[in-house]
Amino acid sequence: MRQKPWPVGHRGKQDGKRAPGRPRSEQARQAILRSTLELLGTSGFAGMTIEAVAMRARVGKTTVYRWWPNKAALVADAFASDTIRQLHFPDTGSVRTDMSRQMRQLIKIFRSSRGRIVSAILAGGQNDKDLIAAFRARFLWPRRREAYATLRRGISRGELRRNIDKDLLLDSLYGPIYMRFLIQHAQLTPRFADRLCALVLAGARPHSK
Repeated sequence: MRQKPWPVGHRGKQDGKRAPGRPRSEQARQAILRSTLELLGTSGFAGMTIEAVAMRARVGKTTVYRWWPNKAALVADAFASDTIRQLHFPDTGSVRTDMSRQMRQLIKIFRSSRGRIVSAILAGGQNDKDLIAAFRARFLWPRRREAYATLRRGISRGELRRNIDKDLLLDSLYGPIYMRFLIQHAQLTPRFADRLCALVLAGARPHSK
């Protein structure tokens, strides 16, 4: 029997080979994430809806819910996926250099158009526990785990005290960045990150004998 030709526009496999380009599901997922960030930047968390995201991404609402249980999870994932590459911690052999470089990248994001997205997430999280919980789980804690690894390398090299409270140290490093970002009482600059990092880590060095 003669095999029927593939219909025009079919993106399945032919002769065991996948058609070129991203699978449709991945294209749809990326379109949803982009649309989420665009709407979040203009409408804020309260004004953004799953229906609006689906319409902007040209997908069905059920497609959105296939990957994300609610709006909060979608927003947190969208921001995390958009910033993950910029916020990796380097491994230069110096804990001060590693931390200051990553802090500079965070400040760069806060000062860019994505800063409005962070503001929308933090503002929305004051009244929506799901949003702030999703932001912690999908954005904050993955970065935090990388930061722990950076601090452990610093401890093993003798740059930091072995009994240092890593959570307190990280809060001391990043708390002032969020404060300047939210309160805007002073400029948030790369030089601020360098000075803050030098000040905080100086107090975390091993005690001289």
